[in-house]
Amino acid sequence: MKPNSLPMIPSAEFPQRWAKVQRLMADLNLDLVAAYADDRATFGAAHARWLANFPVHFEPVCILVPRNGDPCMLVGPESEQYALLVGQIPQVRVLKEFTHPDEDYPYAQMENLSVIIAELGVKSDNRVRIGLGGRGLIGADLLATFQQSLPNAEWIDVENNLCSLRAQKTPAELEVINYAYHIAEAGIQAAVEAIHPGVTERAIAAEIESAMRRMGAEGTGIDTIVASGTNTRPILARSTFRPIADHDLVLITVAPRYEGYHAAIARMILVGNPGAEIQRALDVAIQAQLACGLALRPGIRGSEAEAVGRSIVANAGLGEYFLYSGIHSVGVIEFEPPIFGPSSPAILLEDMVISIDIPMFNTPWGGLRIENGYRITSEGAEQLHDTPYLIRK
Repeated sequence: MKPNSLPMIPSAEFPQRWAKVQRLMADLNLDLVAAYADDRATFGAAHARWLANFPVHFEPVCILVPRNGDPCMLVGPESEQYALLVGQIPQVRVLKEFTHPDEDYPYAQMENLSVIIAELGVKSDNRVRIGLGGRGLIGADLLATFQQSLPNAEWIDVENNLCSLRAQKTPAELEVINYAYHIAEAGIQAAVEAIHPGVTERAIAAEIESAMRRMGAEGTGIDTIVASGTNTRPILARSTFRPIADHDLVLITVAPRYEGYHAAIARMILVGNPGAEIQRALDVAIQAQLACGLALRPGIRGSEAEAVGRSIVANAGLGEYFLYSGIHSVGVIEFEPPIFGPSSPAILLEDMVISIDIPMFNTPWGGLRIENGYRITSEGAEQLHDTPYLIRK
């Protein structure tokens, strides 16, 4: 596929997103929303990507959305020109609070937060309500500096509110995510082709990531996982120099990021015959995945569908290894709210993209994960890829 024919998020969609935030502000009686983002893997860049299509790198970003009018993106001095080049927010300002105290930028026009906010119509001497997104990412010193800049402000955590605005995907988002799953499938296929006794986990991971990059991936939402044998036991395995052995179990989890959006597919690959116990566990996980997928439909609690898969695993005597919530949303975060675990009241809605992740970890023989992506339709769910469940080498 040629680059100019690949799906993208159109520029016209971003003002619609700003308007969603402003409607939320009216509902919550907020004078300003400050959405913080940084380059931490998995979830750091989410607000900057959704509001501005800006891939944060090296320096943090804060997007200010006023009650009326267009937003402003605050960046560090090294990010200014890149933000103007690729971001969807025309007004970019260099925030003094984002500069390193030991670094000099003699030609940058750096401004204080209180001055910039005043220009957006929010006066520091007034009692104002500011919604803060990404609070959990902000360091203590920076948060204190923000609060000192606006001593009369009431800061309200709106992280969950902002995440809820992006839960249902637009047609453009669905096209982008669909393509991300095509990229993920290419990664799985590259893994299948690369796996054989003697090759190391990291060599397989290199083949996976090379294939996904050639398809257009800009990175990954989580590190590519290639784990074999007992290395499969922990939930978050990391690829090592361990060579694949005869009659081995290999766990593959790929989560490419494309245009800021993610896909996630996980499969077990059986090398030779790892044994009846592992085969049985894999059969149970596949059964749970299929049943969970059939249970998806709009209007129900996601926990109801999750319970279907969890009960199958429990009835097989493997419930103690189902260690986390089995259904979550996918978007500008690979593991995005809402999360549909046993305690979640969240409702499945049409055009959500969700991942069913059936885990078994911390077992005596290792661990496994079978993960698929789905779009919630008007009547049920559509699987976003066609990856074989049982793969032998």
